[in-house]
Amino acid sequence: MEMLQLVRPEHANPLGTLYGGRMMDWIATVATLAAMRLAKGQVVLGTMDDLDFLNPVHVGDVVTLRAQVEYVGRSSMEVGVEVFAEDPRTGVRRRTTSSHLAIVAVDEKGQPRPVGAEVLPDGPEEQEIWERARERKAMRNARLQDRAARAREVEGEEVEGGIVLSRIVFPEDAVLGTLMFAGRLMMDLDEIAMIVATRHCRGQVVTASVDTLSFYAPIHVGEFVVYKAALNHVGRTSMEIGIKTLAENPYTGELRHTCTAFFTAVHLDPSGRPAPVPPYEPKTPWEQRRWQAAEERRRARLARIAKLREART
Repeated sequence: MEMLQLVRPEHANPLGTLYGGRMMDWIATVATLAAMRLAKGQVVLGTMDDLDFLNPVHVGDVVTLRAQVEYVGRSSMEVGVEVFAEDPRTGVRRRTTSSHLAIVAVDEKGQPRPVGAEVLPDGPEEQEIWERARERKAMRNARLQDRAARAREVEGEEVEGGIVLSRIVFPEDAVLGTLMFAGRLMMDLDEIAMIVATRHCRGQVVTASVDTLSFYAPIHVGEFVVYKAALNHVGRTSMEIGIKTLAENPYTGELRHTCTAFFTAVHLDPSGRPAPVPPYEPKTPWEQRRWQAAEERRRARLARIAKLREART
């Protein structure tokens, strides 16, 4: 599946570059289209792997998103997405990002159903892609064996300076059926992360990366979605923001942990160059644990980005 998007002013931040949340929405959309075509029905996003924005995308650029179903399990599909941006005035094209997503085929009640199709590799190149996708699926399954338990993790200590936002899930937030579309959710997550980062540095910020995002429970139309966000860590020019997302049944008050996201934002000066971030000192034991966990993610993130940049040279 291939999808083209023209970057318009409403897609961009004040510096004229594409919002990360909009890009994530487009990635989720093209992956969903490819999976729906194969599964012939409703699908939902289960996991989106690490996403790193290697090059900015500007207003007026043409974005090409290519999605391919690389492996099919019983009810899930591994989908790879590559994203390129092109300046139509020069024709110069650059790779912007790539990601891998796990998409699950579901019935009208939102329960997993058989995909009813398969993808078989044709030739050595596709065989290699198929093998890597199968390995990702195996590692993901091992990592998410406790999905039901994670969905019950609704408690959490509030963090000073954090924000809590709630909104109703409307029918326009869904694609098919009554489940909130993951792309819409990710646009909310990115916006909230940028609010936290901007309040801390009181300057322009952009999304640099998003760590692997796994969904533990669905959010239905008519329910409340509750976002709890706070600053976890700051470096010299970057910040990590953590956001815990809950689904709330408005009639019973029952809460479900839907996902936890970790965004890295970079502070920019008026010319668009990275600028120093004000210091942040974790004070409570809870804030200190968040800082330490963020340190580990930061080391893994820097190593991952270094590999990506090395592969491009």
